[in-house]
Amino acid sequence: MENSVSLLGKRFVPFLPEAEILQAVQKVADEIARDYRDKVPVFVGVLNGSFMFVSDFLKFYPYPCEVTFVKLSSYRGLTSTGIVETLLDLPDQVEGRDVIILEDIVDTGRTLQELVHMFSNKNVRDFRIATLFYKSEIYSGEYQIDYFGMEIPDKFIVGYGLDYREQGRNLRDVYQIKQNSMINLVLFGKPGAGKGTQAAFLKEKYDLMHISTGDVFRYNIKNGTDLGKLAQSYIDKGELVPDEVTIKMLQEEVEKTSDASGFIFDGFPRTTAQAEALDNFLESRDMKIDATIALEADDQVLIERLLERGKVSRRSDDQDEAKIRNRFEEYNRKTAPLKSFYQEQGKFHSVNGVGEIQEITDRLSRVIDSL
Repeated sequence: MENSVSLLGKRFVPFLPEAEILQAVQKVADEIARDYRDKVPVFVGVLNGSFMFVSDFLKFYPYPCEVTFVKLSSYRGLTSTGIVETLLDLPDQVEGRDVIILEDIVDTGRTLQELVHMFSNKNVRDFRIATLFYKSEIYSGEYQIDYFGMEIPDKFIVGYGLDYREQGRNLRDVYQIKQNSMINLVLFGKPGAGKGTQAAFLKEKYDLMHISTGDVFRYNIKNGTDLGKLAQSYIDKGELVPDEVTIKMLQEEVEKTSDASGFIFDGFPRTTAQAEALDNFLESRDMKIDATIALEADDQVLIERLLERGKVSRRSDDQDEAKIRNRFEEYNRKTAPLKSFYQEQGKFHSVNGVGEIQEITDRLSRVIDSL
């Protein structure tokens, strides 16, 4: 059994090995066999999740039987939508028969409600419900669960037919999501605030990936990627690179390291529109920004830092106080609404960026540890 698996940016850790799962499958098969040894029941598997369970169940079931399937869906990502769709309806041969539903997992009971409704007009002789996994603590209790393999806590699991956004069904063992496994931060501040320095420390301390927009741009342009060429075409015309191009670059960086414990976004977003685009992208991956942290410092302190840095970097915009103040004005103009955007979400944190490097790191760590 692997120590962990990563699916679409989510990390899952071991929960049940295949041997224990098969013992639970045999338990269900033995109990049903005891009650139906003199009958020929129709087993109805609920797709897609139950296909492995049904397959192994039939290997353990020793008496004559028939098998058919229905297909329902209520999950999108990590949670149930509460809306159950019928994707494959019941066949006619269940009328007058002994029917046993074979579910992979029973949690809230919404899917069962739809199943019972489907069978209500089929005139079956006997109707029972069997499930491999049973989350009894959140089950509504509206219908009796006649057979179950094992009770499990309310954790999101994948493997042995169960999926996360259609991936993971082929895993032989079952894994549960690693709760709070990902911390995603936006780090921003005026030029000279120390974002790059602090991001390097936080990256090591919390096992995070540091994604600097400037670095990502330079990499794509230098290596002549399709996105780099597209970005360069706008730059050559003296135009701003559209947000969607930047987002695609960030998306590629996230997907290259989807097993990371989280990400530090540095240099993006810079505007409310970019923040909304980042939220939409992360939501499509069942991720989110957990906190935005602004390193705050007095303008004069930052000017002195940048002028000192300019002696080494030789950057013209680090050597001219007028240019530095213009950069500060641009930052204030663009990030004022961005600050409000994250404050409304309860995700904005201001940290004093003046002091020794370790002191500032400690202040940032207190914010992150509180998440």
